[in-house]
Amino acid sequence: MLDRLQAIADRYEKLSELLCDPDVTSDTKKLREYSKEQSDLQESYDTFLEYKSVTEQLNDAKVMQNEKLDDEMREMVKMEIEELSEQSVQLEEKLKVLMMPKDPNDDKNVIVEIRGAAGGDEAALFAGDLYKMYTRYADSQGWRSEVLDASLNDLGGFKEIIFMVTGKGAYSKLKYESGAHRVQRIPVTESGGRIHTSTSTVVVMPEAEEVEIEIHDSDIRVDTFCSSGAGGQSVNTTKSAVRVTHVPTGIVATCQDGKSQNSNKEQALRVLRARIVDKMREEEEAKYAGERKSKVGTGDRSERIRTYNFPQSRVTDHRIGLTLHRLETVLGGDMGEIVSALTIAAQSDLLEKGEQAI
Repeated sequence: MLDRLQAIADRYEKLSELLCDPDVTSDTKKLREYSKEQSDLQESYDTFLEYKSVTEQLNDAKVMQNEKLDDEMREMVKMEIEELSEQSVQLEEKLKVLMMPKDPNDDKNVIVEIRGAAGGDEAALFAGDLYKMYTRYADSQGWRSEVLDASLNDLGGFKEIIFMVTGKGAYSKLKYESGAHRVQRIPVTESGGRIHTSTSTVVVMPEAEEVEIEIHDSDIRVDTFCSSGAGGQSVNTTKSAVRVTHVPTGIVATCQDGKSQNSNKEQALRVLRARIVDKMREEEEAKYAGERKSKVGTGDRSERIRTYNFPQSRVTDHRIGLTLHRLETVLGGDMGEIVSALTIAAQSDLLEKGEQAI
């Protein structure tokens, strides 16, 4: 591992030289390429330098321990060795995580689909709550959200909403959200004060670029129809809404939120590409499902991953056994603790598998 880390450090320092080279600074493409590569190596480089510094200090302290020292100085050196040893172990574990193969989709934008499932109107209202939670979390990360398509129910909830989150690392932090989300509360439609259980499903897909999958015009069917819902005078009079069907797979994507037929078609194709790639990924992973199930779950659409219990102000993620008693702040977009816990669980599982394979 140390040889690989040294190679990373050497490459980082070489990139620093290149980024000062006039031939590079005058070439926009190279400048962007080298800057991104260096940015990707930054955390590993900084952590490695810190690890080397701590290791050197630890070795020096151990040498000093063997010298003639008075009792007070010997105790100080002993305490320093203990602190440095702890730091060294922590940094080594961090480096192991940083050296793990990176998910190539982690830096991508995401397309999120939320649908009301079991529970009728209450499920649709909860789908709206989840949408607000994710968009507020996106805002806190400096990301941008954009609705691609939505279907409202009579109470203002969503039968279905599809939206894009744009920002670096969006997929890395939202990819564990796919699955069934369960809510336990007294619905606004309940006159008897009884607690109901409803569910909404979430699907998180990395945005698929055109270079990843080629969709031929001959493989798609485009249908237009009148938009429905709020939107101005053109609603229900102009055929601006678009439905795109990928004939070979039967996958369909619809968009009606844009102002023109062309913009709706473009958005629908973005969703279609993501769905096709997601289906391909699921089919590939299904071959190894029995071997690859991890501590953070399979991500299967039918899997209940989290419960939001209003009477107890409790949020429980069933995959890692995490329970938080601050439901309101979580639904307000404060998802950091959940995202971090899921990421750590996934990394720990990968480390465990890697050590077992050695």
